[in-house]
Amino acid sequence: MTGANELGELMLDPDEAQRKMERWAAGLEEKAQRYAAAQERTEQLRLTASSSDGAVKITVGADGGVTDIEFGTKARTYPLEELSRAILQTMHQAQAGIAGQVAEVMQESLGDEDQETRSLMIGTLRSRFPEIEEEEPPPPPPAPPAASTDAPPQAPRERRHEAPDDEENSPW
Repeated sequence: MTGANELGELMLDPDEAQRKMERWAAGLEEKAQRYAAAQERTEQLRLTASSSDGAVKITVGADGGVTDIEFGTKARTYPLEELSRAILQTMHQAQAGIAGQVAEVMQESLGDEDQETRSLMIGTLRSRFPEIEEEEPPPPPPAPPAASTDAPPQAPRERRHEAPDDEENSPW
């Protein structure tokens, strides 16, 4: 901040020392205001995602907490297990945008200030709320083997019927 020679000069000119301290304090106050503004904007962030068919719509805040859930009419037709899966998937989809939105707010509010602190914070958010990779559709089932014309057709196998009263083979 100040070199050894500069410190000596400040001691010789107390008025200059006072002015430098006031500028430093004003700089800290301005920085604190920018951080407070960034925090306020971050707390107001809301991210919304909807399932592809519109059955579920979820809104989350910057902390990842769910702030709203809406169900479309399609949700009524879902089995509960499927609805549960759709809710979680949609929630994760909304949360996946948190780190990017917070980074944007910080860039707008703070510019290039405190890159290390911001990198740590955004890294933590990205690890908590990772971006969702597009799921590939499952591969189609393998095609049945083609009928070979070389082999002779096989006769259907004869089924063996067991007597229903066959108590000797009963495990009970």
